[in-house]
Formats: sequence, structure tokens, C-alpha cells
Amino acid sequence: MLISFGCPVSGAWAQPETLTTIARQAEDLGYHGLWAFQRLLVGRDQDLAPVYHSVLDPIVALTWAAAATSRIRLGVSVINLPYVSPAYLAKQAGSLDRLSGGRFDLGLGTGWSEVEFEATGSDPKPRGPRTEEYLDVLKALFSGEETEFGGRFYRIPPSRMLPAPGRIGGPPVLLGGTADVALRRAGRIAAGWVSSSRTTLPEIARGVRIVREAAEEAGRDPDELRIVVRGVVQAGRRDEAVPLSGDWAQIRAGAERYAEAGATELFYEPNWDPRIGGLDADPRAAAELGAEVLAGLAPNH
Repeated sequence: MLISFGCPVSGAWAQPETLTTIARQAEDLGYHGLWAFQRLLVGRDQDLAPVYHSVLDPIVALTWAAAATSRIRLGVSVINLPYVSPAYLAKQAGSLDRLSGGRFDLGLGTGWSEVEFEATGSDPKPRGPRTEEYLDVLKALFSGEETEFGGRFYRIPPSRMLPAPGRIGGPPVLLGGTADVALRRAGRIAAGWVSSSRTTLPEIARGVRIVREAAEEAGRDPDELRIVVRGVVQAGRRDEAVPLSGDWAQIRAGAERYAEAGATELFYEPNWDPRIGGLDADPRAAAELGAEVLAGLAPNH
């Protein structure tokens, strides 16, 4: 199982100098990738966790991290596809992939915030057909060839998008979601599945089984699919309900449980710790704690 890390995008530690430092240190310490996430805004009446109250744009943050590194992969888990047209996202994702030398992984979801749906004038429904068509448009535009697309939700007149991404065929696209139909869709048409912060260990194991079964039924090799897990870290405070909590040894033991459940990649996620990703935390202390977690859980140490 590959080991990655959550990029400084939320709250107090989401500062330019911290982002640069963490990205470089993660690369030096042997982490496979850095992962960001998306949150546009928080409604006045929404009761959301501290991690969501101040979040950098993931594409911009990962571009910043790309400029400071040369090898580590860069992923987003996830961008909510109803919020933006596939043509616009294809240009952003393709540009980031090009500038980073083909290091970008694109995770997509359909969203859950009614406030954000209203603010972006978007509608996720019907989620399945919309997602499948969105991926078809991305694939066509990532090709670098002239293309035309006429679908139920999206239309592309005869045109060509250049420059092409750094990776032939474009960034790998992973899908989020926890419903059975979403898991099966990831197995059928995506490069893999990426879990949310709320997905429990038993749910991971169940999701892996469904994704792999769907891939096999679609004639795909299930062993080629990626299963990327966002693992919320609670450093220094052991909670038996949180596999990645306690001291470094206890957290590493928890990571092994995700590997046993079928994860192919786990990224330790410190943004969900209010001491790090909270808006009211001290920026210096948050950055120091984030760096401590990064070093304490380094895959090569």
C-alpha cells in the first residue's frame, strides 16, 4: 500500500510558506502523493466541521505544490463535477498535469452541499448519467485531438483543446461515493475509488469488494484499480473508534488494517485535526504539528 499525505489546504496551516515546506518535505521523506480537497463556501445556517470553514482551491494549491516539487504525485479528493463544466475542468486539470510532468490524479464527486449547488447554479441529478457523460467529455478533451460531443447534459462543438496533458490520455480519474451504485460505477468506468473522510474501516472493505466485483463484471482487471483512502489522523490521542489515532506505532498499525481491507493507497489526513486545519488555530503551532505528523509517519522511517 502506498502512503501519501494531506496537503495544507484548510484552516490555520494553509499558508503559502507552509504549503511549500510540507510539499518539499513530503517528497524528501518518500511520500507517494499529496492530496487536497474542495469546499467552496459555508452557509450561514450550515453546521459543518471546522475543516470546511476556510479551504484553498485545490487546483491552485496543488499547482503551488507542483512548482515546489519534482516527483511526488498530486491528487484532489474530490472536485464536485456539477459545479463546473467538463470543458473548464479539463483545461485546469490538463494544465496542472502538463506543468507537473504528468503527476496529477483527478478525483471527482457529485457533491452534497445544497448551499454550494445554489451558489454554482448546479444540479447533481441524475448523478449516474451525469457522471458518466462528464467522464466521456474529459476523455475526449484530454486526447488533444479534434473532438465533438453531443450529450444529454454537455455539448462540445467541433474543437480541440491544447496543450495536451502531460500524461497520455490525461490524469487518471477516480470517483468518490458510498452508495452501491456509485461504487459499481467507479469499478466500471474509473481508474479507481477514493473514499471520504467519513468512511469507516468496515465500509472501506465493503466498498473494495463492490468496486472490484463491478470491474470484473465489466471485463476489467480488478487488480489494476486504485483504492485511495482518506485516513483522518488523530495524533497523540488514542480513540479505538479511530484507526489512525494515538502514537506513531498505533497509527501505523491502523494503516495496516486499511491495507488488509484492500486499500492500494492511504493518505494520512491532518487537515481534519482542529489543531491543524481549524480556522482559529495558531498558524505557527498548526504548521509545526503538521510537520511533526508528516515526519512521524514517513513511509521510509
